[in-house]
Amino acid sequence: MTPLNKVFAVEHQLALSNGTLCWFEWGSPQPDRPSLLLVHATGFHARCWDRVVAHLPAGAHVIAPDLRGHGRSFRPASLNNWADIADDLLPLIDELALGPLVGVGHSMGGVCVVRAAATRPERFASLVLVDPVMMAPDYYAAQRDATPGDPADHFVSKRRNQWDSADDMCARFAARDPYDKWDAAVLADYCRWGLLPDPAGTGFELACPPMLEASAYLGSGAFDPLAAAAQVTCPVTVLRARTAERTARLDFSISPTWPDVAAIFPDGRDEQWSDCSHFIPMEQPARFAALIAATLR
Repeated sequence: MTPLNKVFAVEHQLALSNGTLCWFEWGSPQPDRPSLLLVHATGFHARCWDRVVAHLPAGAHVIAPDLRGHGRSFRPASLNNWADIADDLLPLIDELALGPLVGVGHSMGGVCVVRAAATRPERFASLVLVDPVMMAPDYYAAQRDATPGDPADHFVSKRRNQWDSADDMCARFAARDPYDKWDAAVLADYCRWGLLPDPAGTGFELACPPMLEASAYLGSGAFDPLAAAAQVTCPVTVLRARTAERTARLDFSISPTWPDVAAIFPDGRDEQWSDCSHFIPMEQPARFAALIAATLR
């Protein structure tokens, strides 16, 4: 068994013009290796990376933000434009003045990392995009003329929001798809850090409220990341989950990533883990940490 890195996370707050961004840090900058920027998926939070960080080499320096509307960061009225979500990373990158960075983004987080690397190319040594929500060009062409949907009509808005405790949430999810395929420790982290005390003080509510999460899903086509991808000059690994015929728009058992997306990057490489669903870091955190560790050498 791989020995676990015992470095603990430190919570930080960064004041932005529109709210406060929460971010976590493991370790400290090292002169001989890049720092890692880990960016989570829609509806998740920074501490979903805990098990991945635990399997990284000792001494790794990691920063991971809670994106707006998620975790302990500020809550806007909507998350309907992923470009705005991505741009919150820029003040964090500038404030820390770290470089070079290895940018790692999962799902929506992959789109955010691509935009950040296209905007601050001098700050990134490489990218690892984990099943990024980057569609074929015709999807974005169709979205330009589409009428935005109402988050209240999206099934994600109907998620259960009130919980007695993180243990209660974890127990309910443990036998449900897709959580039953996750590493048990990752699920525990997802539940523990994914809840906040409710205003009444009688229990807990989701840190990313269901209506906000629904607005993020509906906003997936508002920003076309393919043009940004063509401007990313550093090496990029696109890691995709299994592929098959999609039976539903949000079928997480298979990859949402356009299979040809790696070719858009000037220095892109495609890799597929066909034994995994969209939730690669949740299912195989140690294996995924080994992939990241290879970029730090």
